Amino acid sequence: MRRSADEIAKMRKAGKVVAEMHECIRMAIRPGVTTLDLDRVGRDVLDRRGARSNFLGYHGFPAVICASPNDMIVHGIPNDTVLVEGDIISIDCGAIIQGYHGDAAFTVGVGSIASEAQRLIDVTEASLTAGIAQMYEGNRISDIGQAVQEVAEAAGFSVVREYVGHAIGTEMHEKPEVPNYGPGGRGPKLRPGNVFAVEPMVNAGDYGTRLLDDGWGVVTADGALSAHFEHTIAILDHGPEVLTLP
Repeated sequence: MRRSADEIAKMRKAGKVVAEMHECIRMAIRPGVTTLDLDRVGRDVLDRRGARSNFLGYHGFPAVICASPNDMIVHGIPNDTVLVEGDIISIDCGAIIQGYHGDAAFTVGVGSIASEAQRLIDVTEASLTAGIAQMYEGNRISDIGQAVQEVAEAAGFSVVREYVGHAIGTEMHEKPEVPNYGPGGRGPKLRPGNVFAVEPMVNAGDYGTRLLDDGWGVVTADGALSAHFEHTIAILDHGPEVLTLP
């Protein structure tokens, strides 16, 4: 779906709330805090900005953020898990303003982390940047995924297949999906007014996944670390605009 300039302006407002949630949660991440503490930080931002969460209540999800430590890829439910030095943690959250959605994620280390864990984080973020660089009129959906995959696999990592990005607008998850792998040259052509949430999930080991018994948390099948980055991006006449940056 192609969004109007007015719709994108509303999504830009939602994106700024998500960016503020990220900033405040990043500042709160340190050894000794729980993932539930981080959820409270996210709630405070939403309340302060008069925004609604698009995570809370989504198919019964009980929180405003997904908090996924270490080998958890996505969809971790915040709880009394205490973060310790050397962990990595992925935070995914969103906001609704005037009926329009923003959605973004980041991964960060808790205190001092292993160099290989930091490399995983850096490569995952770089893969998102590479995907965004493909978001110009005339390219195709799978060109985004091919760029993501090339960066991740060149570094010796793997890209999750079962969970993908998506179009976004008046719903958080809209069609079409945006896979994080190629080959390129497939799928719908990108047009000005398209808005997508692009979200590479990159594993240090194999790309296999396992769903936890709670029905939400997804971990790596081999227990390796995983990182996750996401932005909501609008395609404009001049190219991509990231709506979930500060």
